[in-house]
This record gives sequence, C-alpha cells and structure tokens, in this order.
Amino acid sequence: MHIHEYQAKELFKKNGIQVPENIVITKSSEVKSCCEKLGGNLWVVKAQVHAGGRGKGGGVIVCNSIEKAFQASEKLLHSRLITPQTDENGLTINQVIIESGQDIHKELYLGLLVDRSTSCITVLASTEGGMDIEQVAS
Repeated sequence: MHIHEYQAKELFKKNGIQVPENIVITKSSEVKSCCEKLGGNLWVVKAQVHAGGRGKGGGVIVCNSIEKAFQASEKLLHSRLITPQTDENGLTINQVIIESGQDIHKELYLGLLVDRSTSCITVLASTEGGMDIEQVAS
C-alpha cells in the first residue's frame, strides 16, 4: 500500500486515533494561512514522498516562525529528496504537510512490514522511536 503520511493520518483520525492537526499544500504561498489556521508558534514542514528516512534526508523541518515555515516549504517543494530508502536520484516532492508542533515527552515507533514472499505482515514496535529506528532494530 503506497500512501502518504497525511493519508495515513486521515485514516487514523477517521478511526478515533488522535493525530496532530495538519494541512497539505502544494504551493509556498499557502504557508502563512496554514500556520495561522493551525495556530501556535511551532510548525513542522514534512515532505510527502513514498520513502522512509525523510528526516535523515532533510525532508522534515521544525520551524518556530511563519517565515521559517515558508522558507522550509520553498526548499522542499519541487526538489528531490534523497533518503536511505531511495536511489541516488531521490523522489520529487510535490506536496508537503504543515503540522502543528508538539511537545514530545516520549517517542515510540510502530511499523507494519509486508513480506510479499510469505504473504505475511510483521509488526515492529519499539519504545525507542525516532530517526534511528533502523539501528535500534538491528
């Protein structure tokens, strides 16, 4: 199943799982109104591509001003994101989400891995969430 983060969050929300408020944009000119609508003073601009490791590749940017959120969207939109899960050409970023910043006390990881050769799903869970989940899992 190839879905973007924002699509997964929509499914979660429809099924009663709380997720941070976010808005999908395709143009940097939409940033100011999104930040104002979301409120607060901290936002995360996240590239929407079908690859993990977006944070390591520079595709997740925490911003403490609307101007920085605008700059982050300018940097990401229509650029190519190279992550540990893409080839050397990366993937084009056609949309980003602007998400309300969160005060994170504890980060967890939950992943569902599809093994097509056995037609099975493996659930991977860890109390050590974050960008280095591959190292934690090994």
